[in-house]
Amino acid sequence: MPSELRSPRLAVLIDADNASARIADALFEEIAKIGEASVRRIYGDFSNPRSKGWADVLSKHAIIPQQQFAYTTGKNASDITLVIDAMDLLHSGRFDGFCLVSSDSDFTRLAARIREHGIDVFGFGEQKTPESFRQACRRFVYTENLRGGVTSNQDAAVRAQPLQPPDAATPILKKVIGQMASEDGWVTLGEVGRQLANLASDFDQRTYGFRTLGELVRRTNAFEIESKGGTMRIRVKPAAAPPPRSPRPPRRRAPRKPAE
Repeated sequence: MPSELRSPRLAVLIDADNASARIADALFEEIAKIGEASVRRIYGDFSNPRSKGWADVLSKHAIIPQQQFAYTTGKNASDITLVIDAMDLLHSGRFDGFCLVSSDSDFTRLAARIREHGIDVFGFGEQKTPESFRQACRRFVYTENLRGGVTSNQDAAVRAQPLQPPDAATPILKKVIGQMASEDGWVTLGEVGRQLANLASDFDQRTYGFRTLGELVRRTNAFEIESKGGTMRIRVKPAAAPPPRSPRPPRRRAPRKPAE
């Protein structure tokens, strides 16, 4: 296949100790939007009951397990092995991007090191993931937003609730629009989306309960919207003028006491 027609080649490295097997189906669906998961490896102690869930889905997604026994309490051999493998794969020069699946801030330096080589890093972790790791990635996806393939009624109930209310996105959207040069304040939605990716690696309209950025913008009710020729433009609504102040009634002066 000609190289210009091939999807980006990705190395997917999963920290089994810090990622739930319940996201496996949706995880690889999300990765497929980015490129081809050429390498799929998972690191953990699969003799531990905590990792049994992953053992049940390895063959379905052709994930290669990297077994690491916990010989010493407090030492995470899985993390070290993942980092070593990542550097070997990086220096092979065969990959266009890395997908690091973990909520552990210990991988912050790894993500930064890979990006120093001009290679994209896509992080996948829970909302509790420290900001340092989220911002070290080109894009970070909350795994709570990947619970589309829920396995129980309890999971479905959790997935139905957005992580944040829609109006929580208003400040970051206004900030992005304010950074974009525009004489009349109008900017295209596509430009806003691209700038959001540069400014906040973890921004995702699904966090607020919407499939598309346009739906989220409409729901905030903080922006003017117009569509022309299939292109959606938005701008910040002007601040409402304060209501006119009613005139104060004239002050009554107390009558002067007659001089005695």
